[in-house]
Amino acid sequence: LVYFLFSGFLLAAAALTSLLGTRAVPLPDSSGEEELVEPSDSLARSPLLPDCESLAWLLHSKAVKLKDEMCEKFTVCDNSMEMLAQNNLNLPKITEEDGCLLSGFNEEKCLRGISSGLFTFQTYLEYVRETFISEKQKVESICYGTKHLANTLRQMVKNPDAVIMPDPATQSTLFAKLKSNKKWIEKISTHLILRDFTSFMEKTVRAVRYLKNTRNLSV
Repeated sequence: LVYFLFSGFLLAAAALTSLLGTRAVPLPDSSGEEELVEPSDSLARSPLLPDCESLAWLLHSKAVKLKDEMCEKFTVCDNSMEMLAQNNLNLPKITEEDGCLLSGFNEEKCLRGISSGLFTFQTYLEYVRETFISEKQKVESICYGTKHLANTLRQMVKNPDAVIMPDPATQSTLFAKLKSNKKWIEKISTHLILRDFTSFMEKTVRAVRYLKNTRNLSV
């Protein structure tokens, strides 16, 4: 059973890699750590972690490109004054309390925090899919990949039930609230979601890579 599940995962990951594209952009070194380079699976021994790292990298890259397109097409950019005024979406973030920083790294807390955040992002990404019509297919691939990564990381937690899953009723209310935004706020909200998702995935790549390297050293 484990063999078939893992084989299915590899097939899904390969298909998703093809769907999302293989080019990746360099991650900004915002945390003072070493600059990340494109992942090399040849050094990894933990079977799921390299795939999670590669998928997180691809999701980050796609989100960066979409965010840049928002800036080019609609002049809604990170330095826009409206960004500060409308940043009240309560988007998921990876904080020190999640145990994902190198100092005080806690595998269980970190995996739970990342997985919970990815599940929560689903509603926001669905909103982006509905509003960024010209790039709907690209956003759909991000939605699929995010859900796949969330489920995979959740299964790596010792107690998967400890991962906080979004309440369907709450998420439905959130989606309706987002959809009620006026058109000019719509683009700002879309940009903010992509911006924060990019930051979330940057930290996810760093955490998964650290976990992968730690497990390699212990083998």
